[in-house]
Amino acid sequence: MDEFMHAAIAEAEAGLAEGGIPIGSVLVHDGRIIGRGHNRRVQRGSAILHGEMDALENAGRHPAKVYRAATLYTTLSPCAMCSGAILLYGIKRVVIGENRSFMGEEALLRQRGVQLTVLDDPRCIALMHDFMQQQPTLWNEDIGE
Repeated sequence: MDEFMHAAIAEAEAGLAEGGIPIGSVLVHDGRIIGRGHNRRVQRGSAILHGEMDALENAGRHPAKVYRAATLYTTLSPCAMCSGAILLYGIKRVVIGENRSFMGEEALLRQRGVQLTVLDDPRCIALMHDFMQQQPTLWNEDIGE
């Protein structure tokens, strides 16, 4: 696993340590992280601060060419909202830690030309599995049933 997925996992672990949902993300451009974040719905009382959205927010404003050349790393398959942001900003490559716990809008992203790499990473799988077992109500509040 590369350093960028490690950074996304560290973000997920930070979110869990804060009492939130363990999903992390980093936005990488030209070999460096320009934005990092984790799901902060619980911590901030937010309806939209998923890991990917937090990473984009923390990246700040960039020209469209930066987003088109960036790669988004996320520990969990992106939901419809986060996939919409990926498409809106023209991010062409997404590296996904795992999609067993939740299958996001991967078909839509692929259909729109986004290159997806699913790592099936054991640490990402364990983070979500354990969280969903321990906090089913919180998981279901956001993206579950």
